[in-house]
Amino acid sequence: MSFFYNLKYRFGSFSIAEKIILINVVFFLFPMLLNVLFFLFNIPTNSYLNWLQLSPNLLTFIKRPWSLITYSFVHSGFFHLLWNMVLLYYAGRLLLNLFPDRIFINNYFLGVISGGLIFISSYSIFPVFEGNYPPLIGASAGVMAVFIFICTYTPNQEIRFFFIKLKLKHIGLAFFFLDIIQIPYGNAGGHLAHLGGAVLGFFYARQLGEGRDIGSGFQNIWQSIFKKKYLKTVYRSPKNKSATSKNSGERINQNKIDSILDKISNSGYDSLSKEEKEYLFKAGKE
Repeated sequence: MSFFYNLKYRFGSFSIAEKIILINVVFFLFPMLLNVLFFLFNIPTNSYLNWLQLSPNLLTFIKRPWSLITYSFVHSGFFHLLWNMVLLYYAGRLLLNLFPDRIFINNYFLGVISGGLIFISSYSIFPVFEGNYPPLIGASAGVMAVFIFICTYTPNQEIRFFFIKLKLKHIGLAFFFLDIIQIPYGNAGGHLAHLGGAVLGFFYARQLGEGRDIGSGFQNIWQSIFKKKYLKTVYRSPKNKSATSKNSGERINQNKIDSILDKISNSGYDSLSKEEKEYLFKAGKE
């Protein structure tokens, strides 16, 4: 019991970037173990991955809309995963030094979605892809969104590369143009997806600098799905039906909790007043 508690505690202490990195590692390792069973029972190993990969075929995508997100958790090999996660770790640290978790989440997953949509659109628009439908996998579009976001928001920040100091704006431009010039030489769809994530990160940073958060709509969606589900688990457990706050001695009002949870669903957690947040915190400790 203490092992799982410690594991949960350590996971909770990670930054949001580190949590996403860990989830990607788990998604990379678990299929390897699963493939052993598939091998023993003579089951095709790609049978389940097809449901996670993003197909450029529009009809296939319509049947598997979740693949617009799940493709980002599938990697083709160790170095594919390693490169993405190393860049995400460092770019994520720079971003999270300036912004809360929600900005990172918005950037990363909107980058994944933007890259996926560019990928699908490219195979419908450009003649060079006609009759060719390789699936898209990897977190690169989301990673590029985070990386280009921080390069755009703090363009003159310098980092040391061996003995040379480089500005983030120059590194970001180098990554962007490297993807462009590599399009004719292989993995064209992947490079276009990278560009889709990069463009998303660029415009997100520019708009945020002007006081507009273009990820707020997406944020309301994921908060209403995940945060409310989590809060219901915490605050609507049987122990809270007749709970008494240890700090205030006040009886926890379940109707008030329900009202606060509905407000989170409609407007997001940040819309709560200080009193409402404190009430939820006290209820969660009971």
